[in-house]
Amino acid sequence: MKLEQVLKSQQLPTLPTVAIRLLDLTRDPDSEIRDFVDTVKSDPALSAKILKSANSSYFGLSSSVTTVDRAIVLLGTTVATSLSLSFSLSDEAMSSGPLAEHYRDYWMQSIVQSASAEALEEVGFKGLGADLFLCGLLLDLGRLALLKAVGRAYTPILDEAKTGPAVLVDIESRVLGYSHVDVGDHLMKSWKLPQSFIEAVRCHHLPATVILRKHQEANDGLCLPAAIAARAGDYFCTPAKGEALAELRELMRGAYNFTEAQITDFLARVDTRIKQAAELFNFDMSSLGEPTDLMEQANAQLAELAMREHVAKTQADARQQIIEQQKQELETRNRELQSQVLHDALTGLHNRKFFDQTLEQKVSKSIRAANAVAVLFLDIDRFKSLNDTYGHQFGDLVLARVAANLKSNLRVADMAARYGGEEFVVIVHQPTEKGIERLAERLRAGVESLEVEHNGSRVPVTISIGGAIAVPTRVDKDLARSLVAAADESLYQSKGNGRNRCTIRSLLNERDRKLVHDTTNHRFSRWLVQQRLIDVPTASRVIAETSHPHRPIGELAWESGFLTDGDVDEILRIQRETSRRFGEIAIDRGVLSYPQLVYLLSRQQEDPRAIAATIARLGVASPDQAAALLERYRQFTETNLAIYQTESAAR
Repeated sequence: MKLEQVLKSQQLPTLPTVAIRLLDLTRDPDSEIRDFVDTVKSDPALSAKILKSANSSYFGLSSSVTTVDRAIVLLGTTVATSLSLSFSLSDEAMSSGPLAEHYRDYWMQSIVQSASAEALEEVGFKGLGADLFLCGLLLDLGRLALLKAVGRAYTPILDEAKTGPAVLVDIESRVLGYSHVDVGDHLMKSWKLPQSFIEAVRCHHLPATVILRKHQEANDGLCLPAAIAARAGDYFCTPAKGEALAELRELMRGAYNFTEAQITDFLARVDTRIKQAAELFNFDMSSLGEPTDLMEQANAQLAELAMREHVAKTQADARQQIIEQQKQELETRNRELQSQVLHDALTGLHNRKFFDQTLEQKVSKSIRAANAVAVLFLDIDRFKSLNDTYGHQFGDLVLARVAANLKSNLRVADMAARYGGEEFVVIVHQPTEKGIERLAERLRAGVESLEVEHNGSRVPVTISIGGAIAVPTRVDKDLARSLVAAADESLYQSKGNGRNRCTIRSLLNERDRKLVHDTTNHRFSRWLVQQRLIDVPTASRVIAETSHPHRPIGELAWESGFLTDGDVDEILRIQRETSRRFGEIAIDRGVLSYPQLVYLLSRQQEDPRAIAATIARLGVASPDQAAALLERYRQFTETNLAIYQTESAAR
C-alpha cells in the first residue's frame, strides 16, 4: 500500500475527545488546573485510571490519593495529559485477533522506550519526566498505525525484523518505500502534538554520529533522549541487541561522558521503570527476562533514589500551583520594567541598547548561515531648526509621528529603534540589495507625506536615509560595527546631496551578491509571491509567524542525500582549519553543485514545511491547499535540480 493510501485510511489510531481537550489546555497559557480536573472528570473511565496511577508504585506517593482533584494536583497537569494520551495508545494497542502478538510486541517496546526516555530526566532534562515518558511512547506510533491500516500485509516485515539482524525502518524502506517514522510524523501533526515530539520521532532512527552532531551544534529538543530510548527499546526487545547496545554506548559516552558502569546503572534503572510502567498499564512484561544480580542490586539502590526525587518533585509542583497566583502580580511588574529598559519612552520603539544586542545576534546568526544582514540609518532633516522654531514640545511630536510612520511602513520581521536624538535605525530581515533600496524609499516617502501641523499650518518633515548590506565571513567578528559605520557614512552622503533622499552602500562581492539573490528567489515564500499565490504583505506575515530554528548546512545536505557522512566530516575538518564557508568548500571539492547549495541555503533560511503549516494555521489556505502548494514547490525544486544535472552532464 502506498504512503498516501495509508495516510488516508479510516483505520488510523484516533484520539478521544478528552485527550484532545487536554492537549488544547496545555497549549493555552490561561488554562487553570480546574480546567484539567473538569475535563478528566468528564470521562469516568479515564478518571479511574488517573486515580489508580496516582496510587501506583510508578509515582510512589507517600499517602493514598482518594480524589481525582487531589491526584491531578499531585501529579501535575503535564503528567495527567501524558497519562491520558498513554492510556489512549494502550487502548488502541489492545487486540485479541490474529495480529495480537504484533500489537503486544509494539506495546512492549513502546513501554520500554518510554521508561528509557524518562530515566534520562536526571541526566539533563530536569522537570521534563512526563514529556520524556510520552515522547518515548510515541516513537513507534507509525508502527501501530501500519498495523491498523495495513494489517496482515505488514506482518512479514515485522517478522523479518523480529528474526533477522536488519533494522525495522530499513526493511520498511526497502519493501514499502517509506517507514513507520513517516506515518508517525503525519499522525502526530494531525493530532497537533508539540513540534519537539514530532522532531524527535523524525530523527530517533538517525545514525548515532548524526544525533551527536545535532546535540553538539544545538543542545536542545528531545532528539537525543529519543535516540537513546530507541536504542534501549531495540536492546530489550529485538534480536539486534549487540548493535543497539553499541550505539547506546556511543550516544551516552559522546553526550554525557558516561562510563561503562554508569551505562550499566542506567539500564538497571530502566529495568525498574519498565516493571512499574507494566503495572501502570496492566501489561505483562515477564518475557523480557530478568537482569543480572549486579544489575538487580544497582537497580534497587537507584529505584529508591529515583522514587524519593520523584515524590519531592511532584510535591514541589503541587506547592508551586498554590503560590503561582501570588507570583503573577510580581511577574507582570517585572515585564513592565523589562519593557522600559528595552524601549524608548517617547517613541515606543526599541532603544539603542536593544538595537546593539539584536544586531550582534543577527550578525552571529548570519555568520553561521552565510545570510545577508543590513542596517538603515534615518535622520530627521533640520530637526534642530524645528525645535528652535516651534519648540521642544513640537519636536517631541515630530519624533513620535516619524516613529509611528516608520513602524507602519516596516514589515513585521523588521526591527526599528531610536538610536539617539533625531536618529533612528532599522535592522532589515532577510535583506536583498533591491529590497533594502525599496524599503528605504518607502520609509522616506512615508515621512515626507506626513501631515504635521503647528497652529493650523502644515510643517514639512523629511528624513535622510543611509544603509549598508553585507554577508559576513566566518572570521568577520567586527561586522556589526563596520555595518553601522557604513550606514552612517551613507546617511551623511544623503545629507550632503541635499537631504530627503536615500543612499545604500553594498558591501557584497559579486559571488555573494549572486548567491543572496538566487537563494532569496528560491525560498518557498518568494516562490509563492512570484506565482501570485499570495501577496507580499501576506508572505511577510507568514514568515514572521513561522519559527526558523537554525539547522547546519551539512545536516541539511546529508538529509537531502547530497553529501555522505564522510563528506560532511571532511568539509567540517577543512572549515575548522581555514574558517571558510561550508558551501564554498563543498563546491570547490566538487561534492556539491551551485544549485544544490542555493536549495540548501533557502531551506536553511526557511523550512518549506513550516511555512506551509503557518499558511494553514493563519487561514491563508486550507490544510489541503497548503499541502498542494508545498508539493508544487517540491516538484519545481526537483525539476530545476534535474535540469542542472542534465546540462552539467551534457557539458
